[in-house]
Amino acid sequence: MTTDRRTLPLETPEPAERQSFDDPAAAVARLIELYERASHFLLERFVATLQGARPQARYRAFYPELRLRVPVHSKTDSRLSFGHVALPGVYATSITRPDLFRGYLTEQIGLLMKNHGVPVSVADSGTPMPVHFAVATQSDLNVPQEGVLNYSLRDVFDVPDLNTMNDDIVNGTAGLNLDGSQPLAPFTAQRVDYSLARLSHYTATLPEHFQNFVMFTNYQFYVDEFEGFARRALSDPESGYTAFIAPGNQVLERPEDIIATGAKMPQMPAYHLKRPDGDGITLVNIGVGPSNAKTATDHIAVLRPHAWLMVGHCAGLRNSQSLGDFVLAHAYLREDHVLDDDLPVWVPIPALAEVQVALQEAVAEVTQLDGYDLKAIMRTGTVATIDNRNWELRDQSGPVQRLSQSRAVALDMESATIAANGFRFRVPYGTLLCVSDKPLHGELKLPGMATDFYRTQVANHLLIGVRAMEKLRATPLERIHSRKLRSFNETAFL
Repeated sequence: MTTDRRTLPLETPEPAERQSFDDPAAAVARLIELYERASHFLLERFVATLQGARPQARYRAFYPELRLRVPVHSKTDSRLSFGHVALPGVYATSITRPDLFRGYLTEQIGLLMKNHGVPVSVADSGTPMPVHFAVATQSDLNVPQEGVLNYSLRDVFDVPDLNTMNDDIVNGTAGLNLDGSQPLAPFTAQRVDYSLARLSHYTATLPEHFQNFVMFTNYQFYVDEFEGFARRALSDPESGYTAFIAPGNQVLERPEDIIATGAKMPQMPAYHLKRPDGDGITLVNIGVGPSNAKTATDHIAVLRPHAWLMVGHCAGLRNSQSLGDFVLAHAYLREDHVLDDDLPVWVPIPALAEVQVALQEAVAEVTQLDGYDLKAIMRTGTVATIDNRNWELRDQSGPVQRLSQSRAVALDMESATIAANGFRFRVPYGTLLCVSDKPLHGELKLPGMATDFYRTQVANHLLIGVRAMEKLRATPLERIHSRKLRSFNETAFL
């Protein structure tokens, strides 16, 4: 059967009247109501077509929209990097999954009301909701590939649209919205929905399990250490942690609970040590390479975490370094190339003081070293990130010269990518690496090269990352989200 979309009437939910709110919680409740109405409309009709019903119409529903009108210039606290707009005007954004983002939306809307003294309004947006994303909220449903159904899906439902599913806003290349309003948030609803679906695919955990503080690693050992820490935390009622989530959305609430091992792990398995307020810690094993690092951070960014850190292995570039030494990055040499089109290499990636201090203090606490003694096991300096794992096999005159000119002290394949995407997405970032080899000085990453000191330091490394995250958690949000990450023309939403 073929379906001619030109002959089908368009069926939509009854248009929602725009409502004004001066209470953030009430505004979010209305967003949830409109989102659920739209997604249920699409789900009901999609299920009917799966059951063999001939499509009687073209079905369309719209994401809800949040809109803000600021009539005059407002003087806001210059120390704040978010929660306000710079100029009078109309600002709007489409919203998806307001149930998932309830806390974030309530906080951001509340700041706008406080800083500008104006209400917000909620109505349907002009952005259609793709049926794929409505279906993605239902674990027992899947959208068949083109050709499986007896009609063309795009003739009956809206499908994802790359025109509204891009990073133009965060990249600083977006213009006004189609209706002339300015962007209110860093991501559109379709862009968020795309990443929520990708997160489930790549990490084998639902987006709602992700916590506000995220660590990335490139080595399975850190996962094992994180699981051990989580089990100890679950046995301590004073820790504040209430559950540990493993791939497959396995929930552990007691230290003795068992993680079932599946036949196949996802590409980037994620583990979540949860707190009721969402301020727990997520660890993602991204594996090796800048492509994975970009993919993971591209999608986690839509969850608006408060910080992310790279804790992994690196090559030490100084002969004075030992296996197991730590490297705290305060600058990055970017030869990863995966972000060159989104963030040119001439853009500096600054170190963030709050993150640097938290990491250094955590190293001192875990190792029980301080001051000059701490310098014996930790270097601060430039970390180079490269996209060629076997760079050692190239003509050394080029790479080594650039590494020397940059004053790099360590080299890996992920850190600069994660830091650069943190800068691009306005997510506070940091890097603490552990030296696993010294290729320029005859110590290659080969079996049997590790020392007792190295093994001890790797075990400490995960604990240092966790402790740094806990320090950042205790820091007020307005201090964590540095103004260094915000330009002079920013969205009001964090």
